[in-house]
Amino acid sequence: MPAHTESSPLLPAEPAIERYSPLLSELKESPVDEPARIETTDILRDVIIGFSDGLTVPFALTAGLSSLGSTKIVIMGGLAELFSGAISMGLGAYLAAVTERDHYNAEEQRERNQVDAMPEAQRAQIFCIMDKYHVPRAAVAPLVDELCKNREHWARFMVDFSLRLDRPNIHYAWISGLTMGLSYFIGGIVPMIPYFIMAKVGDAFLVSIAVTAVILVVFGYVKNYVAIRNHRAGVWGAIQTLIIGVLAAGTSYTIVKMLDAHN
Repeated sequence: MPAHTESSPLLPAEPAIERYSPLLSELKESPVDEPARIETTDILRDVIIGFSDGLTVPFALTAGLSSLGSTKIVIMGGLAELFSGAISMGLGAYLAAVTERDHYNAEEQRERNQVDAMPEAQRAQIFCIMDKYHVPRAAVAPLVDELCKNREHWARFMVDFSLRLDRPNIHYAWISGLTMGLSYFIGGIVPMIPYFIMAKVGDAFLVSIAVTAVILVVFGYVKNYVAIRNHRAGVWGAIQTLIIGVLAAGTSYTIVKMLDAHN
């Protein structure tokens, strides 16, 4: 039989229960209902989705309305879409976060019920989870015994490691909705600024294209670079964002122009 080494999971001089005592103490002291953190990545995701949609959709709409030759129509139509789009995006983000929170609560309650109804099966499932990490059952047994003394901790463990669900922050729903709605509004107001300050719709249209193209390139680069930390990915993100914006605006302009000509 091979001798125990320092990397061995069970050392004769250090029983398993002593090695896991800090973790067991943490299980006793940490509250199960501790609120989850609002991750920076969640906020960044909402900003990216809101701002990119705000840049693309209102820009495409104002480009299409520009073909009608009226600054007033562009401004009125653009503002109507901008406000309704921001409200829709914000509300959608809020409802999505609420749904995620309700789903987590439902799954957590289901795990509590299963802990009460099938405790042995749930204990066996903990061992199966740890088996995937190649942790010997003899080392896990003291941890499982301590964990299963508390119904709330036990159910929380099953949600975290069996279902692999992250506990949502109860305050994140309205933060997500507000972040995405404001990001959409800020992104959408940019292509409309030239129409507010220039009398000729054609000139405003050209300036709007130039300004929006620059922002699309910068935004596409930044969002990919922040996410991947790679300049090549940033350049590819800039190209993708610009192509999407150009296709959306070009399609909208062509369709409106054709419909107006037909009428």
